[in-house]
Amino acid sequence: MPTSDAEIEQVRELVAAIPPGRVSTYGDIAAAVGLSTPRTVAWIMRTDSADLPWHRVLRANGTPAPHLAHRQLEELRAEGCPMVDGRIDMRRARHTFDLHDA
Repeated sequence: MPTSDAEIEQVRELVAAIPPGRVSTYGDIAAAVGLSTPRTVAWIMRTDSADLPWHRVLRANGTPAPHLAHRQLEELRAEGCPMVDGRIDMRRARHTFDLHDA
């Protein structure tokens, strides 16, 4: 099933709402929007996120995509995001969405 423009905008709105120093996962965003897979969020981020805080979206284990790791961790470190051994401390930094706003 194709992703609708409304779903793309919902993903963009959620990513824009992640505060500095906090992160979310592809899966969290997919669940909040009602998408069937986190891969759809990854696709949206890859194609339509230049104006968003893309660096605040990670894998569920707190690691960035390998090709973005240095840049993404540098951005998050500058925001004061808690890290442990090169990954984000998801227990402390994970942002939750109010599903009424999604």
